[in-house]
Amino acid sequence: MTDSQTLYKKSNKNRLGEIGGVAPDAFQTFAAFNSNALKEGVLSAKLKELIAVAVAHVTGCAYCIDSHVKKAKTLGMTKEEMAEVIMVATALKAGSALAHGVNALNAFDQIEEEELYKNSYINRMSEFLDLNQETFGAFFTFDKLAMKRGLLSVKEKELIAVALAHTTGCPYCIDGHVKGAKGAKVSKEEMAEAIMVATALKAGSALAHSVNALSAYDS
Repeated sequence: MTDSQTLYKKSNKNRLGEIGGVAPDAFQTFAAFNSNALKEGVLSAKLKELIAVAVAHVTGCAYCIDSHVKKAKTLGMTKEEMAEVIMVATALKAGSALAHGVNALNAFDQIEEEELYKNSYINRMSEFLDLNQETFGAFFTFDKLAMKRGLLSVKEKELIAVALAHTTGCPYCIDGHVKGAKGAKVSKEEMAEAIMVATALKAGSALAHSVNALSAYDS
């Protein structure tokens, strides 16, 4: 594969400074926010980087995965912890799609409600067990296993899940995992920091891809 066909190269990240050059105020403001969101606070710097690794797998940003895995490793993340984080991300990304299935059921059954999202809609999730027991059961088993205590505590996994739910934008997931996090003794301050990491990573993914925009613009 030639360079002209390669859309992702690690060295492309070196072009981020060019974006800063043409949009300096916004770039510098974001950089300050990103640094603040990921620094040690009520959550450790390591846990914030674990959250960042998880969110990067949901945004699908190759540059973010590369940089945050390396940063998390310097802070003591093991390969086994990384695998647990990725499984939580997988569960939340898949779970978001499944949760929205209750809206599909409403649409299919022509239930005309003005409110597209209501807590009560999630009760329809059990219908998927009747429609496709084997597949739904397999996902439910996986989701439960991904969220159980392992090298990471339930509290840590629920914090990661809250961040991921804000990344996928699933209101059912936000509601469920915030309640799960609160049950695991997560404070409002800890929750807020996790959400700020998610915000930084989701925005950072867009900014990171600007290096591809520069390449496209220059071609």
